[in-house]
Amino acid sequence: MISREPTIERLALARRLLLEPAALDEPALQEALGCIGGHKVDDCDLYFQITRHEGWSLEEGIVKSGSFGIDQGVGVRAVAGEKTAFAYSDDISHAALLDAARTVRSIAAAGQSKRVKVGDGAAQIGASHALYASIDPIATLDSTQKVALLERVERMARARDPRIVQVMASLAAEYDVIFVARADGTRAADVRPLVRVSITVIAEQNGRREIGSGGGGGRFGLNYFQDDVLARYVDQAVNAALTNLESRPAPAGAMSVVLGPGWPGVLLHEAVGHGLEGDFNRKGSSTFSGRVGQRVAAKGVTVLDDGTLPDRRGSLNVDDEGHPTQRNVLIEDGILKGYIQDSMNARLMKLKPTGNGRRESYAHVPMPRMTNTYMLGGDKTKEEIVASLDRGLYATNFGGGQVDITSGKFVFSASEAFWVEKGRILYPVKGATLIGNGPDALTRVSMIGNDMTLDTGVGVCGKDGQSVPVGVGQPTLRIDRLTVGGTA
Repeated sequence: MISREPTIERLALARRLLLEPAALDEPALQEALGCIGGHKVDDCDLYFQITRHEGWSLEEGIVKSGSFGIDQGVGVRAVAGEKTAFAYSDDISHAALLDAARTVRSIAAAGQSKRVKVGDGAAQIGASHALYASIDPIATLDSTQKVALLERVERMARARDPRIVQVMASLAAEYDVIFVARADGTRAADVRPLVRVSITVIAEQNGRREIGSGGGGGRFGLNYFQDDVLARYVDQAVNAALTNLESRPAPAGAMSVVLGPGWPGVLLHEAVGHGLEGDFNRKGSSTFSGRVGQRVAAKGVTVLDDGTLPDRRGSLNVDDEGHPTQRNVLIEDGILKGYIQDSMNARLMKLKPTGNGRRESYAHVPMPRMTNTYMLGGDKTKEEIVASLDRGLYATNFGGGQVDITSGKFVFSASEAFWVEKGRILYPVKGATLIGNGPDALTRVSMIGNDMTLDTGVGVCGKDGQSVPVGVGQPTLRIDRLTVGGTA
């Protein structure tokens, strides 16, 4: 936890941007919350938000698009049992706030769970962190500098190898300010910068074309993207494209697979992380339901969800319900320790919130969501782990995938992978898919690297139609007896 000064500063800024222009004060907030609380509800809150976002894209040296937008509004929610009544408005005003509160009250009284768009106690400051600067990243570079940044990315990529025939680069910046008023008197705010640079290249050789991508970002200003950082993103994209130019069809069958560090943790996020979210476990629909205290993974496997990592894409000073984020140990040395929770599911499961109540915007209800999910490292080197493969796949990057939360079954495509025999990397392969069951795969982890790495800051997680920024990470891992679907 931090001293109260940064917390107070964020609250003051949020009130100035969100409440004062609409002449909303503490009595007005109490009036709205009191209107909802007049009926029997377990909880209610108000969520105010203003977001400014800007984007630029460059292709073939030409600015293809530039955009700027502002979105603001308020979401009003009441929870009774496991039912949620919710209304939102893009008009932040006293009248709209009360109208939304009355709508929520009527929905709650009818015992419905619905989302509708519509035009007593002393407040107390909620605890929070200071994980990133309260800056507007859009203002950290002017328009000319933003375009020049993308032009540098293109020049770097083309200079890297003559086989690069096409370069697409984009930049995005977002300034997000939120204010939460809870029925228990808690008042919380956050000022959330978020930036990202992305690059995609196409390489051509002997009539064959392959694609590669790179990029990263986090909760800081655009001046983070100095040439050394951009060069790493360019190398990532160019190396992937050039590697795939040499790739052969991937073998298929059951085999041991080595996963590289960093972004391959997206498999952990999807195949295991979602199954540890509180709502799925409260309803008994997750394969992890009712298994706290049981072994669910091999010894040495420790999985965390940590929203307190400084400047990381998935980090938050407070979640979207006003709770401070936490470092949650989900699996420790293979034993299931707990789930990630929002306030409603925690209350129904008689547990405490874990700082994972997240929503896409004021127009959405919160739910338990991951922040930065990763596996801790072990004691093996990457070289040792790869050398241990007699015949198998070494996957260093992933594209898309699908997961069934109830069964844990997953299918993931490897965008960059290599075929290994007798401990030697022989050649890159293309078209490999990993097929398995998340909880079962965790029990088949046989070697854990000492090179735990977080991704570069590109993750977006989707759930029930809502998207939020997240982080993933892991060390190099060996997993035995995975099914590889190939093209050979």
